[in-house]
Amino acid sequence: MAGILFIISAPSGSGKSTLVSELRKQVSGVDFAVSWTTRAPRGSEEDGREYHFTTREEFLRMVDKGLFLEYAEVFGHFYGTARQSLDDALAAGHDLMLDIDVQGAAQVRAKMAEAVGIFVLPPNPKVLRTRLRNRSRAEGVMDEDELFRRLGQARNEIENYRQYGYILVNDVLDRAVAQLEAIVLSERFYRNGEEIAYRSRRVLEVAAACLQANSQERLKPVLEAFGIDGDSGQQQLPFGDEPDDD
Repeated sequence: MAGILFIISAPSGSGKSTLVSELRKQVSGVDFAVSWTTRAPRGSEEDGREYHFTTREEFLRMVDKGLFLEYAEVFGHFYGTARQSLDDALAAGHDLMLDIDVQGAAQVRAKMAEAVGIFVLPPNPKVLRTRLRNRSRAEGVMDEDELFRRLGQARNEIENYRQYGYILVNDVLDRAVAQLEAIVLSERFYRNGEEIAYRSRRVLEVAAACLQANSQERLKPVLEAFGIDGDSGQQQLPFGDEPDDD
């Protein structure tokens, strides 16, 4: 099997890490590239599991050596994907899933145009705000300024959705996982001729419905909730701060 490179991007708090984790429980042969970062671990994070944690100086030394497939600075910290992750996956004949932001995704696409792009959106700003707050509480860190900065960054990232071939709206986890699984299986089918053992027609239909070109009706209310014109992809007036239930 020839390995496929999947890029999955989403605003922080959209649930993409959970989606990837659930996918890998159900689909074999999908490796996950653990990114490197210069930020400190949060909560229960462990080195080598969520991220490889390193110093800014060491990260920049790795950049100078050309060890990264992509890297970017986000909120004052560096994040990057080591080239070795791709080399190891290809050597094993596995697919590789990159969990990277829109900056990193653009770098990878420039080098590997055949990569499959998947963009994950939260259903609306209120849900995203709740998820960010819940994650901060679980990590033992509550910072309202940081939360609202991430909400603003989310809108900026969502504007880049047109750069991705597939779109997922993560409002119901089980459905989003099934859609992500369908995308992976359908890409294997079309690119490698790999058979889909179970309900193949339905799997292909689910994946096709997630193609950006087929997602406009579902996308429009999500984009408008974030103050983005669903037709042009540009920001409208800033979205309002709806009252929280919590």
